[in-house]
Amino acid sequence: MKVTTLVFFLGFLCAYAEPKKEQKKTKDINIVKNIVENSKAKKDGEICELPKSDAELRKLLSPEQYRIMKENGTERPFDNKYWNNKHPGIYVDLISNEALFSSKDKFDSGSGWPSFTKPIKDQRVVEKNDLSHGMARTEVRSKKADAHLGHVFDDGPADAGGLRYCINSAALKFIPLEKMEDLGYEKFLDLFDKADWDKAKKEPYKN
Repeated sequence: MKVTTLVFFLGFLCAYAEPKKEQKKTKDINIVKNIVENSKAKKDGEICELPKSDAELRKLLSPEQYRIMKENGTERPFDNKYWNNKHPGIYVDLISNEALFSSKDKFDSGSGWPSFTKPIKDQRVVEKNDLSHGMARTEVRSKKADAHLGHVFDDGPADAGGLRYCINSAALKFIPLEKMEDLGYEKFLDLFDKADWDKAKKEPYKN
């Protein structure tokens, strides 16, 4: 009787311990997975958590940036941060950090706003009809953050497709070529050549 009881008790312990062991294994796997995902988030500049509320968004943006990105505003020409920036690098969405435009596609349109012939990838921007202010225009918004960036016109350089993406500086953050890898944008480095690197090294970007 005692032997039978002992065998039953040991069997019970084994049956109880096995699920606990599996639970611990699953927990350990999840911990490792979280560490990996967090490390990716820290490394990849484009991965970020978007603000969950308007209050959080207002903490992230200045009043001027909020007016432009979320209220479809426009900044003054020739009086904004990047209209005359000629340093090699990329321009990212101020809210999502998603890479939107490259200095390789930037040109002097004479408009007083940063102008590009195309986005880094078409899928990263959304174009919408804009009939505000008595004009028929095509608005450009960032897809991930759904933020107003500016407008696109058909008076750009003909040899580059004929488009002019006229973008507000206040909707962008510039990432200099020499800092792209450190900030997680190394996958866009192949957009640039030796001449770009020589320029970046000769004239370091001053924020």
